Amino acid sequence: MERTYALIATLLVGGLVALQPPANAMLARTVSDLGAAFVSLLISVVIVGVLLVAWGDPSALSGMTDFRPVHLIGGIAGAAIVVVTLITVRWLGAGGVVAAVIVSQLLVSVLADRFGVLGLPVIEFNAGRALGLVLLVAGTWLVVAERG
Repeated sequence: MERTYALIATLLVGGLVALQPPANAMLARTVSDLGAAFVSLLISVVIVGVLLVAWGDPSALSGMTDFRPVHLIGGIAGAAIVVVTLITVRWLGAGGVVAAVIVSQLLVSVLADRFGVLGLPVIEFNAGRALGLVLLVAGTWLVVAERG
């Protein structure tokens, strides 16, 4: 996939993900917080399962014999983001939730890049990255700050 297409796909999915917390919070009004998280994640499992069967290689799942505890991070993160954001959107709003998630993701990912965490190639921390972090933290504060 070309870099341009990768950016476009990520931007489109990012827009969809921005609507995830309020949609899940709406569902939670009828099925409870954990019920909404369960339904949301169940839908995700079904979609990915269909994609795996239709365009993937289900036989690659035989690699599960090499499963290690570090592989749990993705599933734990998926469950955590669904549960926490569907609850916190009530107080922070969609913009606040997305801003807070993005700033924490950027902070942790810059550290992960710097130290090559989980097999990532090392990307040095520089002034541009530092400025980006400062601006994003400031922007998040402005989005989340209570207005009166």
